[in-house]
Amino acid sequence: MKKFSYLMLLMGTIFTLAACGNKESDKASSSATSESAKTVTVTDGNGKEIEVPVDPKKVVVFDMGMLDTMDELGLSQQVVGVPKKNLPDYLKQYDTNDYESIGGLKEPDMEKINELNPDLIIISGRQRDYQEELSKIAPTLFLGTDYQKGWASTEGNIETIGKVFDKEELVTEKLADLSKKIDEVKEKATASSDKALTVLVNEGELSAYGQASRFGIISDTLGFKMADDAIEASTHGQSVSFEYVLEKNPDIIFVVDRTKAIGGDTSKDNLSENPLIEQTKAAKNDKIILLSPDVWYLSGGGLQSTGQMIDEVGAALK
Repeated sequence: MKKFSYLMLLMGTIFTLAACGNKESDKASSSATSESAKTVTVTDGNGKEIEVPVDPKKVVVFDMGMLDTMDELGLSQQVVGVPKKNLPDYLKQYDTNDYESIGGLKEPDMEKINELNPDLIIISGRQRDYQEELSKIAPTLFLGTDYQKGWASTEGNIETIGKVFDKEELVTEKLADLSKKIDEVKEKATASSDKALTVLVNEGELSAYGQASRFGIISDTLGFKMADDAIEASTHGQSVSFEYVLEKNPDIIFVVDRTKAIGGDTSKDNLSENPLIEQTKAAKNDKIILLSPDVWYLSGGGLQSTGQMIDEVGAALK
């Protein structure tokens, strides 16, 4: 009888320990789930608050500036899909089998994105029409640059990336480096009497860009004086003629070649060979600055692209 009682007591103790063990296991599992489901609320480029996962491991990225920012922050392994059809040259490392092609900048491949089952999707202006549809697949963060705010908008977008991926200290350091470069160029540009004109050339057709435009970084952030202060601020620029350029007669002409960026007939895009452009002060002083078209037209607004843009514009002052 005593042996039987002892046996029952021993079995009861075993069951109790097993139950406790299961509770601890469940508790640990619950804690892990809670940790993996951790989110953060950020403000997107539309000024709206959105809840996104912290340090997401599977990210689809459409915006080239945000892609180069993630790359600069050492987050390339967390990217699973990019628009390979429109990758700028400086991001060609993403045109490999390690990353899926998710369509074009203006035509996302919704089926492929859905297959990837991402934790986060990052978009900008070119994908704005698809934001609602993409949000049904995963939290979709809009980080388009607000040209009215210029550098402040760029800073804000990069800081948002830092917050989402828990890289805030590193982002602060990187932005401080960019701010220093901006100040150095701005000091020289402000002291110079040279006036600049920024044009986009597309198969021989010209568009001019001024303040608060997609290329407004040149005047608004870097302090270059404009050859024309009345240029209409619009996404596609103000259509102008070669006669207009000669009339304004800028000391510096910054050129973004859209045709080179997206492909097409570039035979008419060499401004230096145009007889009217040859008469400008910019041509005579060898100050027609050809900006990297893939950076300026396809990208911009990121840690790497902004740094390159500052360097290219600053070269005009040397």
